[in-house]
Amino acid sequence: MAEHRSMQRAALLDAARSLLSEGGTEALTFPALAERTGLARSSVYEYFRSRAAVVEELCAVDFPVWAAEVEAAMAAAEGPEGKVEAYVRQQLALVGDRRHRAVVAISASELDAGARDRIRAAHGGLVVMIAEALGALGHAEPRLAAMLLQGVVDAAVRRIELGVAEDPAAIADAAVGMALRGVRG
Repeated sequence: MAEHRSMQRAALLDAARSLLSEGGTEALTFPALAERTGLARSSVYEYFRSRAAVVEELCAVDFPVWAAEVEAAMAAAEGPEGKVEAYVRQQLALVGDRRHRAVVAISASELDAGARDRIRAAHGGLVVMIAEALGALGHAEPRLAAMLLQGVVDAAVRRIELGVAEDPAAIADAAVGMALRGVRG
C-alpha cells in the first residue's frame, strides 16, 4: 500500500511538472492533475491539500537536483571567473527544464510564509555557492555581490521565458558578459 501511494504521489508530481511547463501556474489545477493521472479529483486531495502544497513539494524534490547541477557546473569550471560564468550559464540552461518551471512557478500569494521561507533558504544555497567565488575575486561583500548577481540571472530567466524577442543563447551571453564585467569591478 505504501509503495502504491508513493507511485501515485510521484505520478501527480510528474503531471504537475508537465502542466506547469505547458501552461504555467494557471494550468496546475486539481481537475487537470486528476485527468493526467487517471485519479478521481477527490483522490488528488488525499495527496495534496492545495495547489500551493503541490508547488511546495515540487520545489522540495526538484530544487536540490537543480542546485546540484549548478554546483557541478561550477566545480568543473576553472578559476573564480569561470565559476561565475558556469553559475550563470547553468541556471539559464535549466530554464526549459520542467523541474525549473516548478521552482519559477512559486507565487508569494499561493504559499504560506513557512513554505516561502523553506524555499528561500534552499535558494540561498545557490547564493552561498557563488559568494565563495566572488570572495576569491576580492569582493569586500561577496554575499551582497552574489545577491545582485542572482538578480541578473533572474532577469535573464524572465527574458528567456518570454520567448518572443532574443535568442536564449544571446540572452545568456549578455547575462554572462554583465556578470563578468560586474564581478571584475
